[in-house]
Amino acid sequence: MTILPETPARLTVIHPLVVRITHWINAVAVFCMLFSGWAIYNASPLFPFAFPKWAVLGGWLGGALAWHFAAMWLFALNGLAYLAYGLVARHFATAFLPLSPGAVWRDARAALRLRLIHRVGRYNAVQRLAYVAAVVLGVTLVASGCALWKPVQWQALTNLFGGYEWARRVHFLAMAGLAGFILLHLALVAIVPSTLVAMITGRARVAEEPTVR
Repeated sequence: MTILPETPARLTVIHPLVVRITHWINAVAVFCMLFSGWAIYNASPLFPFAFPKWAVLGGWLGGALAWHFAAMWLFALNGLAYLAYGLVARHFATAFLPLSPGAVWRDARAALRLRLIHRVGRYNAVQRLAYVAAVVLGVTLVASGCALWKPVQWQALTNLFGGYEWARRVHFLAMAGLAGFILLHLALVAIVPSTLVAMITGRARVAEEPTVR
């Protein structure tokens, strides 16, 4: 990955406070949901494998369910706050758009060739697509999780997923997709560690673009 020189640069807020707070709350909620969800999965596997004991949370099925439901409410409420902010403050429009298949293909090819340019404070097309996908996966997780939690009370929602068993599969696949996003996210942070600092402080030095006269 190619990183553009950041001088001359000015210290700029690139992550508003609301984004940072919801990001870190979401990180705690997601990891609790993943690890407790794996324990719940082990109690009734969908596929011929189980997650190792060191990777699960809760100790037993009842404990895992307690962790999972607590994290679910934190994840859902925090997600609603983030979605509301993203729409009202136009965070989604400025951070994730424009987005087109051509731009994603171009930046994906550049990333594979290690020639993708990183601009501080701006997401490339691959990152934009990943974040949009993460939002969709989050909504799918909550919806399918509610269908599994209250399949009788929310029968219409359960039927929307094709029934209880299909809701389980959708929930599992959405979890796998979100886990994949987290791995990609952590890989990008490892490549450009300054992004972690920016998500804590909210600020980074951004190169000033030349003024055309």
